[in-house]
Amino acid sequence: MTALLVVAGMALTACGPRPQQEEQEEELPINTLSQQEIDEGFFLLFDGETFDGWRGYNREAFPEAGWVIEDGVLKVLGAGTGEAGGQGGDIIYDQKFLDFHLKMEWKVSPAGNSGIFYLAQEVEGEPIWKSAPEMQVLCNEGHVDAMLGEDGNRMAGSLYDLVPAKPQNAHPTGEWNQVEVIVFKGTVIHRMNGENVVEYHLGTPDWERKVAGSKFAEFPWFGKYEPGYIGLQDHGDDVWFRNIRLKEL
Repeated sequence: MTALLVVAGMALTACGPRPQQEEQEEELPINTLSQQEIDEGFFLLFDGETFDGWRGYNREAFPEAGWVIEDGVLKVLGAGTGEAGGQGGDIIYDQKFLDFHLKMEWKVSPAGNSGIFYLAQEVEGEPIWKSAPEMQVLCNEGHVDAMLGEDGNRMAGSLYDLVPAKPQNAHPTGEWNQVEVIVFKGTVIHRMNGENVVEYHLGTPDWERKVAGSKFAEFPWFGKYEPGYIGLQDHGDDVWFRNIRLKEL
């Protein structure tokens, strides 16, 4: 009987609700910090009501079009222009960070594409992706990028075009994904839906080899370990972001 109870308990753990901590996070109102996050020093980058703290990349103000707030969620509006991007352009949080732990949730429309930039520099006349590493936001099931690059390095959660997210655990299109980016003394970790999926080390010989063999090789300011901006990409598709919070390390 004891053995049966143990097996039953294991089955409930494997097939039942998500762990208690994740349930508690889900029960919080959106764009709200848990007491643990407050104690750890996290703060919100998006309050769910205003664009305060954000502005357009290489702009002084927030875009007048292309981005909206719907039911407490930051949304980039699809423009149907594909690779040409949307009406608003990329946005950044107007404060630079070096060592940090960033958390947020995103969901994407069918065949949608976007990205989360970090350590971004504002280079006049150049797009943000020429300086900033990018955590890919993608509809793996419907966007051709999932089949391009090498070894899945353009799929959701990946360091775009450089390091594939493994395991590839993105939720189906239309569902929220919980993601994190941690930067500390040059080590960078991508987490997606509770698992580490990418790890790399800025400034190391391995990093320099990766960059030298990529399309980023011609941009001398790309992926440098120095304070930079957090950015969200307008790729011309409907994409939603919420619960954006950060603590400095």
